[in-house]
Amino acid sequence: MSTKASITAGERHHLYFQEYLNTEPKNVFFELTRPREFTISKETTRDGVIDNLVVEIPAAIMDDIAIAWIKKRKLQGAVGGPVGNEWGSPDCPWE
Repeated sequence: MSTKASITAGERHHLYFQEYLNTEPKNVFFELTRPREFTISKETTRDGVIDNLVVEIPAAIMDDIAIAWIKKRKLQGAVGGPVGNEWGSPDCPWE
């Protein structure tokens, strides 16, 4: 049995992973409601078929997603940000 474990969600987006008992999630899912523009294409090559999805994401939504992902994965140090209890850290007691 699984459940959606939300990383960030808003009126038009939801970033989550499927949570299973006693297992660490390996994939993340992204839902975008009413995208302004999107295309789906397939290209056939001699090596097989390549699927391509392009979605226009408003910058403010992408900012929310990026910040939530960095906090969830505790990647502040990897992007030059705070690594302790500073504002913006997942360990920050004021947020």
